[in-house]
Amino acid sequence: MEAQLTDLKTRLEKRALFEGFAKMRITRPDAVPHLPEALSAFVGAGYHGQMQWMAERMHWRANPAALWPEARSIILLAENYTPKTDPRAATQVKEGGVISVYAQGKDYHDLVKRRLKRLGRWLIEQEPCEIKVFVDTAPVMEKPLAQAAGLGWQGKHTNLLARDLGNWLFLGVIFTTADLPPDTAEISHCGSCRACLEACPTGAFPEPYKMDARRCISYLTIEHRGPVDQDLRPLLGNRIYGCDECLAACPWNKFAQEAREIGYANRQGTPPLADLLALDDAAFRAQFAGSPIKRIGRDRMVRNALYAAGNSGLPALIPPVRALFDDPDPTVAEAARWAHGRLAADAAQ
Repeated sequence: MEAQLTDLKTRLEKRALFEGFAKMRITRPDAVPHLPEALSAFVGAGYHGQMQWMAERMHWRANPAALWPEARSIILLAENYTPKTDPRAATQVKEGGVISVYAQGKDYHDLVKRRLKRLGRWLIEQEPCEIKVFVDTAPVMEKPLAQAAGLGWQGKHTNLLARDLGNWLFLGVIFTTADLPPDTAEISHCGSCRACLEACPTGAFPEPYKMDARRCISYLTIEHRGPVDQDLRPLLGNRIYGCDECLAACPWNKFAQEAREIGYANRQGTPPLADLLALDDAAFRAQFAGSPIKRIGRDRMVRNALYAAGNSGLPALIPPVRALFDDPDPTVAEAARWAHGRLAADAAQ
């Protein structure tokens, strides 16, 4: 029986690569016993910010076995979305807004889940079992599980990276009742390197391997509701959705594999801030249909664009900024006045 399951695992990995995944590894639901303590410390320190769902669903996030007690194995899969050029260059395009690489193309949730379902159906055909697939939409702590499975390790920037893949990775997860042989856990290979920590514009890492979301640009531009702290706004630069600084700084990216999925090809670019400031709800939905960006809504996007406008030093943006003084959303209206004040001061100088 053991030999049969080992053979099934070998064939499953081959099928995963055929489906377009870059790497597959397997672990057990109880492979990360320190999760409850680590997650409790993270939430207890307030590092989760407004992401209250982390606290509310801590029982499931900290214990994969509680999420689905029948699961015997957890299959972790990595998919590359490596950019063709260094995304940090876009921060110099002052008239445009920077969108994180992962959100440039089609929504990865849809693309990865489609692949996971195909792979899961293949597994069921080979070995009668049950499966559940997850792509960043359920209380599953993918990164610690991926390290336990040997897929890679959580770097000092808390993202997953691997020596043979770099850190431009989407993770997919399949819980299954099939009792597949687990892989050996990976250890950190970051050594004394601090490149990712020093690259962070807002100092979001209180120490290596720990991230304070309340200072992370990805959190501030995507998850955070309401006004962003005024001390942090200048540090956002022209980033309007996410941030790639710590990922782009990682030296292991010299081994990163090129993205195979055409849906991740650059689609949004650096949209002009003037155009973003003019968006209404309908125009926002039309521009970002099929993109993960759609989840933040028009008001949060315009808020982010106003912060970028205020940091741009471009007098040409004063009229579209002024037009938002009386926006129905109070956060947008306040951001418009802040941006106008910055631009007026730059123009006076």
